[in-house]
Amino acid sequence: MKVFIQIPCLNEAEFLPATLAELPRELPGASEVKWLVIDDGSTDNTTEVALANGVDYVVRFTQNQGLASAFQAGIDAALKLGADIVVNTDADNQYDASAIPALIKPIVEGTADVVVGDRDTSSVNEFSSLKRYLQGLGTSVVQRFSGTDVHDATSGFRAFSRDAALQINLVTKFTYTIESLIQVSDASLALTNVHVKRNDSVRPSRLFGSTWKYVRRNAWTMIRIYVQYRPMHLFLPLSLILFLLGGIAWTPWIIAAAGGNDNGHLQSIILGAVLVISAVQVLLFGIIADSIMSVRSLVTKTLHRVRDVELSVGVPPKIFRERK
Repeated sequence: MKVFIQIPCLNEAEFLPATLAELPRELPGASEVKWLVIDDGSTDNTTEVALANGVDYVVRFTQNQGLASAFQAGIDAALKLGADIVVNTDADNQYDASAIPALIKPIVEGTADVVVGDRDTSSVNEFSSLKRYLQGLGTSVVQRFSGTDVHDATSGFRAFSRDAALQINLVTKFTYTIESLIQVSDASLALTNVHVKRNDSVRPSRLFGSTWKYVRRNAWTMIRIYVQYRPMHLFLPLSLILFLLGGIAWTPWIIAAAGGNDNGHLQSIILGAVLVISAVQVLLFGIIADSIMSVRSLVTKTLHRVRDVELSVGVPPKIFRERK
């Protein structure tokens, strides 16, 4: 069983050697352990540092594509290079690499397809109270969105079986953590959590640099993913609310009409009509989005089979360098 440990990087030449020094070369249940770095258009010498410090393969973008794109490129390359398990970690060494054996164990034993490293963010003293609250709130929302029992939704320390990795096809570019959980749920893959220790930060988080910017981007990502993967969960309640408000707006006119005096309620009639028409439009948007989701499901299954064929005929990964 071949295990690939992948690390998405953006200008990580300074911190990458310390991270690589902690990575294992042998793991229980693995015949081979390979290291893969995805250089997301770095302007420093991240690629050269990676290769000089023992990384087996580097996938390099000529310009920055975003964390989710780097993660997806790593998954694709690892699969084409023969990975049976793909472990994702960060370049800043925030995740304790000694937990990797525990992370892959459920997959090796066949009890899980995806394993998420749980940092227990509520007890991380380095995080501010606001950040701990937002992490917990975000995880609760993602649990409802995805229908999974994930304990740390924003953790990037994850392990995927080959079958699970084949079914990851990301659309977002900002972060892969949320969308991949939705896809895991849709594919009916088994997910479990493993408690992991968190190392002290060596630099500020690039995703959590500005709290409100992070919240805004994550909120937009969740809404976009909800529309793409759970459209009727969003559009149907919104449509019902608009119908209800339209009925409330019509109430004065209905009461007056029932009493034989339906004059003087033009505003109520117009407002109610606008709200009801809006409700119908929102419902139609939901039906269209739901139809698109069904088509996407078929496309995803087709893509899964195409990727299987690519792997069987040995299609090599693109834009990658191998350590000599």
